Amino acid sequence: MPFSVLASNQWVPFMIETKISLSTITPVYSGALYLEKLVYELAVLRDQWLNQNAPIMLTEAIFIDDAAIDESSKILDELALKYSWVTTIHLSRNFGQHPATIAGILHSSGDWIVTLDEDFQHPPEQIETLLRKAAKEGCDIVYAYPQEAVHQSIVRDFTSRFYKKIMAKLTGNKNIPFFNSFRLIRGSIARAASSVCSHETYFDIALSWFTQRVGRVGMTLKDERTIRGDKSGYTFLKLLSHARRMIISTHAKAMRIGSVVGLLGLITSFAYGGYIFIQRLIVPNAFEVRGWGSLMVTILFLGGVTVSLIGVLLEYMVVILLHTQGKPTFFVADRRSDIILKHYFKDRTE
Repeated sequence: MPFSVLASNQWVPFMIETKISLSTITPVYSGALYLEKLVYELAVLRDQWLNQNAPIMLTEAIFIDDAAIDESSKILDELALKYSWVTTIHLSRNFGQHPATIAGILHSSGDWIVTLDEDFQHPPEQIETLLRKAAKEGCDIVYAYPQEAVHQSIVRDFTSRFYKKIMAKLTGNKNIPFFNSFRLIRGSIARAASSVCSHETYFDIALSWFTQRVGRVGMTLKDERTIRGDKSGYTFLKLLSHARRMIISTHAKAMRIGSVVGLLGLITSFAYGGYIFIQRLIVPNAFEVRGWGSLMVTILFLGGVTVSLIGVLLEYMVVILLHTQGKPTFFVADRRSDIILKHYFKDRTE
């Protein structure tokens, strides 16, 4: 069915012959207790859009079996038989959440993609909230931002927030504090970012290479599994590995500190050398011990040169690293269909 849009009392000559498609991506490791409920809620959302004749349709829900340790694999296969729009991908071994998410995205076809956790921490009914934000502000990525403690663990919640704030300061990427696995991504950008990701690439950092149109929506998100004390798929070592990948994937401004410190050392050496020379001319006997001034000037000069060269070397290493990780020179995003969603949500609000 074709759709057209009314803007400023005139019909816009832009029509789409098919509905805007949306895919959901869910990595699965130990979600046997939650998968049926998750798919049921996705089915409710899908039927709701169909009944409202909405311009968007949930066309596929992709679940990635990341070598699940429980009955998740069997449950997913059963759900795929029950629902034609449910797809299950079985990985050969456990690769981790980000690689599994990337695998699912590369198997997707949706105009928009939503990533969800397996444990129903991310309620499917909030997907429309993310879409509304994207349509209203023209975002390419929208993160669900938890307004309260997610895990109700002081150590884990505080450490996560503190680390992300530090990384945001060091890298200049203001969106890092809002990184979350419950996100809406424009399909073309999600697949492009996924295609350049290597084993050590942090997925959200890769997304930031393709767009700066990033929004966030505050929500109440609770990790009920962790709160109840059940075993989580994330161990302490996996969380450390998660943090390490973020550092490796980021062009940290801290890399430039070496060059700045070296330059300051050089400037100080010239300034101090000039001061000593003038002092010797004016007051020849001002220094009781000879040689210490020239020694300090020499140390500052050579130290500044050394640190500056190390800083330059680190800059070159970062450039090479980003090149090998696939950071693009440019990317083209097609946002023409956003006006359809914008007017759909506006009409619903009115």
